[in-house]
Amino acid sequence: MILLRSPSDIEAMRRAGDLVARAFALLQPHVRAGVRLDELDRIVAELLRSEGAGAPYKGYRPSPSVPPFPGTVCASVNEQVVHGIPGRRKLAEGDIVGIDIGATLGGWVGDACYTYPVGDVSLRARKLLDVTKESLEAGIAEVAPGKRLGDVGAAIQEVAESAGYGVVKELGGHGVGRKLHEDPHVDHFGRRGHGMRLREGMTFTLEPMVNEGTPEIKLLRDGWTVVTGDRKLSAQFEHTIAVTKDGCEILTPWHLRMDEAADPTAPIA
Repeated sequence: MILLRSPSDIEAMRRAGDLVARAFALLQPHVRAGVRLDELDRIVAELLRSEGAGAPYKGYRPSPSVPPFPGTVCASVNEQVVHGIPGRRKLAEGDIVGIDIGATLGGWVGDACYTYPVGDVSLRARKLLDVTKESLEAGIAEVAPGKRLGDVGAAIQEVAESAGYGVVKELGGHGVGRKLHEDPHVDHFGRRGHGMRLREGMTFTLEPMVNEGTPEIKLLRDGWTVVTGDRKLSAQFEHTIAVTKDGCEILTPWHLRMDEAADPTAPIA
């Protein structure tokens, strides 16, 4: 069932989403060679606690056959596509790491992902990051009442595949609101003019997972970590989106908060 959110609902989601955005900005100076993934997890956990927010990933279990997720964030390094467990691994110069952050504030969920470069990364890694972000932006540009999910997916797919990359098809975005995962499922590929028609008040994530090589993926034995089938790099960027009367609004504005954090004259509130 697709739930349409009222303006007051979206305002509450905006607060949760901005907390997620601030978490990404807080992490930015800490994502460096030598830092452990569990240290990044601790930083976010402490921020959420200080704001009276919950961590929807912690203990999350989609089915009884899957172990509870142990972290506050997902931390996926290099060939890891999504759902990497934030353990004792140390980041190395040249890595890329996708950090996925969720927060529940006032009963509403914000959900987003940002893939950070660790120090100086290769040109091939930088291109992958740039194209993946561009694919997200292309998808967001298609979100408006009357458009279709196929328009959104096609825009993402066109950007990624025109650069020679593979778009993960087994995983996608999802509705979000009171719960972390709600209807609808959102593919990051598709045909224009096909799929569910978008309506004002819909809230969902767009989170393209773009692989340097094959779009195929594999699940590791830990029951969570997804890796590329050929062990080449993967990147992901994600926003929570609300469909508005005239288009859409990004509810997890990490792109703004991280710019503020980088500017000493504009400290984060």
